[in-house]
Amino acid sequence: MPVSITVVGSVNLDLIARLPVLPRPGETLTATHYDQAPGGKGANQALAARRLGADVRLVAAVGDDALAEDALALLRAAGVDLSELAVVPGPTGLALIQVDESAETTIVVVPGANAHLSVRPAQLTGADGVLTVLEVPEAAVVAAAEHATGFFALNAAPARPVPAEVLRRADLVVVNQSEFEQIDNIELARTVAITHGAKGAELRRDGQIVAEAAPPRVTAVDGTAAGDAFTAALMLGLLEGRSDTEALRRACAVGALTATRHGAQPALPTQTEVEEVLA
Repeated sequence: MPVSITVVGSVNLDLIARLPVLPRPGETLTATHYDQAPGGKGANQALAARRLGADVRLVAAVGDDALAEDALALLRAAGVDLSELAVVPGPTGLALIQVDESAETTIVVVPGANAHLSVRPAQLTGADGVLTVLEVPEAAVVAAAEHATGFFALNAAPARPVPAEVLRRADLVVVNQSEFEQIDNIELARTVAITHGAKGAELRRDGQIVAEAAPPRVTAVDGTAAGDAFTAALMLGLLEGRSDTEALRRACAVGALTATRHGAQPALPTQTEVEEVLA
């Protein structure tokens, strides 16, 4: 049977402007292209895990506005279980994203409905693993850690203080180098994965590196959801019983493939595409 994952996370609609270079403070530039696409770290990770073969439930909140269905479109199409989705008064979350020609990004998140997400124990029952992010309220993160009955993973992004009890409960915490340096006591977690962009990633336990991997060589055009794809793939690989090195190698490949395409959710690869690049 497929691995079952419940994601407690955010749903956004991404508003994306592409530019030759990112603007400096006070500078106004003209975009070369504009697009909108479904996003949000929780939704991205849910869809990534689903496209890689997991059964996925998303516990999230959207607004009662016209943007909600656009933000949910690809999740519905892929068969992500949205039965625990809350609709709350007000706007759906938004992300204002700028992408330059070297695939560097700046992202401003407007939380909207995500700020009102709450979690009940019954929503997490039966999952092989629970994954959450820091784009939702701290109370939701704490509840996800407390009520997860199996493997518990945290993508500690965007960086902010994380309660020690959440870190102690975590079987896996995923961060980039900047987030790793900002979050106190992060090595209370059983396993910490640190991403280094095009240089790859490492796994640490008890402060020691236990696995390293590099991504395949690709031409990156947009790094928006690469970290989300990496997180979902690494958690899924570990739940499938793969070795640390193999799970990390696959996660690096998934993140790299995501960066070769524009947008967040539209860029997430399928299981077949990952197998092809690894072969």
